[in-house]
Amino acid sequence: MLLAAALTVVLPAKADGGLEYKVEMQATVGTGDHSPLWLNANKYGLSSVDKSNGYLRAALMRPLALDSMKEWGLGGGVDLAAAYNNTSSFVIQQAFVEGRWRKGVLTVGSKEMPMEMKNQELSTGSQVFGINARPIPQVRIAFPDYVNVPLTRNWLQFKGHLTYGKFTDNGWQKDVAYGRHNYTQDVMFHGKSGFLKLAKPGSPFSAEVGMEMGCQFGGHSYAFNGEGYGERNVNDVTLKSFFRALIPGGNDGDNANPDQNYKGADGNHVGAWLARLNYEQPTWAVHVYGEHYFEDLSAMFQLDYDNYTTGSKWMEKHGHRFLLYDFRDMLLGAELNLKNQPWVNSLVFEYIYTKYQSGPIYFDHQKYLPDHIGGKDGYYQHYLYTGWQHWGQVMGNPLYRSPLYNTDGNLQTEDSRFYAFHLGLSGNPLPGLHYRLLATAQKGFGTYAEPFDDPKRNLSLLVEATYALRGKAEGVSVKCGVAMDRGSLLGDNAGVQLTLIYQVPSSSRQSSRR
Repeated sequence: MLLAAALTVVLPAKADGGLEYKVEMQATVGTGDHSPLWLNANKYGLSSVDKSNGYLRAALMRPLALDSMKEWGLGGGVDLAAAYNNTSSFVIQQAFVEGRWRKGVLTVGSKEMPMEMKNQELSTGSQVFGINARPIPQVRIAFPDYVNVPLTRNWLQFKGHLTYGKFTDNGWQKDVAYGRHNYTQDVMFHGKSGFLKLAKPGSPFSAEVGMEMGCQFGGHSYAFNGEGYGERNVNDVTLKSFFRALIPGGNDGDNANPDQNYKGADGNHVGAWLARLNYEQPTWAVHVYGEHYFEDLSAMFQLDYDNYTTGSKWMEKHGHRFLLYDFRDMLLGAELNLKNQPWVNSLVFEYIYTKYQSGPIYFDHQKYLPDHIGGKDGYYQHYLYTGWQHWGQVMGNPLYRSPLYNTDGNLQTEDSRFYAFHLGLSGNPLPGLHYRLLATAQKGFGTYAEPFDDPKRNLSLLVEATYALRGKAEGVSVKCGVAMDRGSLLGDNAGVQLTLIYQVPSSSRQSSRR
């Protein structure tokens, strides 16, 4: 029986002036191939796949919500960790300042941001901006909450964000991949999203739809040819490259590919369409949602141009013929909230399918063959960049197997074609007692470029309970989580995670100082 044990001690408190601090110590010990999936995934990257790991963490925060009654607000925080058997021994998990004027918020620095349209505790995660990887330092402008669109009589609302930042895993990438695989340095980050909500005031029905898009651009790409590294590919960081990250354009072959015929947008662009239907009642609510991930323009609209000419004018377009792709890849989910049922108050079911990726054929038109088929999209992968990851953890849904699991120095996601079924539920059956259960069954096929010889299966389970003590022990909570993986995709792993939480009220600390 494979065993891992984790011990966490957390001491958060609310200080004078609204400051909050937290001190957290965690230790994980085990004998499996890795720590189980649901003891590692969706923890904002402050976790490890190593069977033995730990950290000491301290944070000081001023929440922006303290100024919620004012037209403006100020917030910020610092969250640091000293880690053992992690991707680095010292982690700046969060360090940010932010300001709000009315509904708009400006954030500068690294901050943990929640997912859109999904249960933070029970979902597998979003495919673009998930909660699985370490935050990226950035400058972010956002409307984080829905605001009314003028002239719509409060029927239509909007929210969204725009951000630029820079990846911080230079040293880690070089240490892991040097002499074995490709790696990058000084890569820039761009993200944006926009969501609309349609709801009649007072109605229990509402509908939400939107898009998330991210981009890796700039920096330096180092390509390993089996014996050494070829000419360094410099991906310029200019005002034009910032604009092309915002609105995809340009040619990613300008500095890396001598063949200028086939042009793609600068950088590694990823995105997803999201939608959710909501029905709210005083004692219960149901949400049904979907997400379609894409890596290029054709998958974004499921449509690609396919009517080029031949001969001397073979690069010219002629007519209006298009290729329509199948709509297969998707994440479908449903969430049920039972507000007055303590034993089970939230239930989530998700199905995710990523095998299609616009099909197994990629063929760009040639002089005497005008047909164009843009398949083999290669989710979370890119030929210049190391894919949609930060510090070895995928930045989206953790069911795409993170590069941290690779043993050969490859920084790409080696299993991006899979399907999975997921169940999550939580409740508060007794005063002070909270639990959650996660169960995920997955079948992976590798990638189109490097498929598995045989499909690999995986079953991941988590049972976790938290109890808050009362009376003289008020402020103390105990958490216990038991998790396991079974299968060839992640290996056979089992673990136990114990958490002790001690919270001191502000008045108690003031008394202790007298």
